[in-house]
Amino acid sequence: MPEIPLKNALIMGASSGIGYAMAERLAADPGMEALVLCSRSAGSNVPLLFLKSQLVAAGKKCLLLDVDITGEASLIDMTNQLRKDVQAIDLIVNTAGLLHSKDVSPEKALEHICLPSMQQVFAVNAYGPILLAQALMPWLKARRPVVFASLSARVGSITDNRLGGWYSYRASKAAQNQFLKTLAIELARRNPEAIVLALHPGTTDTGLSRPFQANVTQEKLFTPAFVAEHLLQQITQATAEDSGSFIAWDGQRIAW
Repeated sequence: MPEIPLKNALIMGASSGIGYAMAERLAADPGMEALVLCSRSAGSNVPLLFLKSQLVAAGKKCLLLDVDITGEASLIDMTNQLRKDVQAIDLIVNTAGLLHSKDVSPEKALEHICLPSMQQVFAVNAYGPILLAQALMPWLKARRPVVFASLSARVGSITDNRLGGWYSYRASKAAQNQFLKTLAIELARRNPEAIVLALHPGTTDTGLSRPFQANVTQEKLFTPAFVAEHLLQQITQATAEDSGSFIAWDGQRIAW
């Protein structure tokens, strides 16, 4: 599969949508040796447990770690576990994201902004990815090839914002983009072989987008498997010169 050899990968947000599809795709790669699958309840997630059983039966390593990407203590626990069980990581992909929940809805107007909801969205979409990178810095700064990729969204592009609305989601993704760009600059000095990417998956048929699919045509509504395949293509084809880029599923560069 890859131009960049992937033997050891970590997927954050592996229990649903794109994260699970990526886990399945990587598990099917004969070159994969160890897969670390993280989510808030990875250890009790039935599909992930089944995937782990398949990997173990094939003689491969699979760790299911319960991790809250918004919790520093949880991320420290993850790091401590990885130090015991994982020698190297070639690929880190963060697929965790928040657009809506029972307490959160995208704001259509300024009057709809609510500070607690905004803080929840920023905690997952903006702070979570950079806290994850901080926790995994021992692997990112090692002098060897490693990719850190995180799902962003085209609506996080300030240049591309022509419709307005969705204040918290747009701003949190824009903040994530700035964090990732800054991380790419630092890692270029500490590990020139590291690659940091912000990825736009397109509109994917998952719980995150389902309430907002009414005006999306079928040809522009992608399955998680389709998105996982195309995003992994972008990841594995990336070079150090691409580090700090914002890339769509089809390879299109998106303006920050």
